[in-house]
Amino acid sequence: MATKTRLVRHWLAEWTVTGLMLLFGTTTLVQAFVVPTPSMDTTIRVGDHLLVDKLVYAPANDFSKALLPYADVKRGDVIVFQYPLDEAQPYVKRVIGVPGDRIQFMDNQLILNGQAVEEPYKRQNAGLRVPYLRNFPNEAPVPGIENRAIEMLQAHVFNGELVVPPGMYFAIGDNRDNSADSRFWGFVPRENIYGKPVLVWWSYDAPQEHWQPQNDGHIGDHTKDMALHFFTKTRWERTFQRITSYPLG
Repeated sequence: MATKTRLVRHWLAEWTVTGLMLLFGTTTLVQAFVVPTPSMDTTIRVGDHLLVDKLVYAPANDFSKALLPYADVKRGDVIVFQYPLDEAQPYVKRVIGVPGDRIQFMDNQLILNGQAVEEPYKRQNAGLRVPYLRNFPNEAPVPGIENRAIEMLQAHVFNGELVVPPGMYFAIGDNRDNSADSRFWGFVPRENIYGKPVLVWWSYDAPQEHWQPQNDGHIGDHTKDMALHFFTKTRWERTFQRITSYPLG
């Protein structure tokens, strides 16, 4: 009976949040966003449904700054932004460098402005030894990276360090060896950054292709999976989990 009561309570909580999302999710304040890739795992997992604060980084004048909690984008912030190569796609990554920062990796260790920085949130594959990833930006780029990244490396590497220019941010995934990020497609322009994820309102353990359906079969499979396994594959322990920044430097 206790288990049944707990499931009912979780169900009511989930649909309460769903109702709030439907009311406010398309406003300028909050947006719902589902994570389809593992690039931020384990901080954010595939199938996490996030609420994104779209107000926190909004442009502010002196009057609005006094009334509303606007903030600058900081190192360590998890951000949601328009992918520079296709602005219809929302991406989520962590900011590692802000304008003026000097960045390099030495054997996977982040060196920020000349100082080694701990990153307790990152996930690394110890067996994967890709020189470009381990010693960025001082190894030859891997084949197939975007022209924006090539231009970034050509124009903004000085004395073995990548220097972040004004109006730009360097953002990468916490799942360092499985993330398409600034190392592969260049800086994130400030105007592309539109929010910060603040809450996992629901998380569901489904295959990645269910969140990036390529055909009607994937959509049908997901619908069937949800009907059969909603309670058992919902990650209840992640429900209402907050997404927090980690100060760097």
